[in-house]
Amino acid sequence: MHGANLGTLLRTCDAVGACLAVPPWAWVDEAVARGNTLRHPACVHRTGDPLRWLASERAAGSRILGVELADEAVRLADLPAARRRTVMVLGHEQTGIPPEALDLLDGAVEIPMVGTGASLNVAVAGSLVLYRLAGLL
Repeated sequence: MHGANLGTLLRTCDAVGACLAVPPWAWVDEAVARGNTLRHPACVHRTGDPLRWLASERAAGSRILGVELADEAVRLADLPAARRRTVMVLGHEQTGIPPEALDLLDGAVEIPMVGTGASLNVAVAGSLVLYRLAGLL
């Protein structure tokens, strides 16, 4: 993920009342700090090991939803607003969510596209899904 995408996602999370969860990699902390234009402290969680964090969130009752093309994926327009704590997982724009993380998903959402591109920018895709989960779209 390009560093600028994290700033965009952080601002979108703030706009819909969500938090951003990120792995504790040096470039991530730098990108979040650089992209943070909010006037108040941002809600950012450091996950530690991302797979272990996802597994613990799922075990605690969170719904784990991936933004991914998958056979059983729900179209964005059909995605209901979140009714309980939901963790949205975004993958790489070219390679998607890593296979080892796919096993931790409770479901997937896809964003239909009619153009020739393979995927949307990750910050754009994440923002669309965040607004839908928040019930604002």
